[in-house]
Amino acid sequence: MNLPLIINPEAEADLEEARDWYEFQRVGLGLEFLDRVGEAFGQIRQNPLLHGKVFEDLRIALVRRFPYAVIYQVDEAQITVIAVYHTRRAPRGWQERA
Repeated sequence: MNLPLIINPEAEADLEEARDWYEFQRVGLGLEFLDRVGEAFGQIRQNPLLHGKVFEDLRIALVRRFPYAVIYQVDEAQITVIAVYHTRRAPRGWQERA
């Protein structure tokens, strides 16, 4: 599959918030976080059905080294990133986005 990956505005806000927090902790860590999320996006693009469904038709890919997950949806036209969510947060936040 070679589907376009679309990041919804709420997921963009998740990314910015997490990047800023990590960058505040240590200069350069925010960029490293974005790199690892980019790796997860690449894995999702290569094989969008690799990760099982966890809620309705949403799938989760874990971000390496950071306690975050990419929550996404696949249809015949595209891959949509619904959230980039801290794994210790209650899942209700990203479930409501479905």
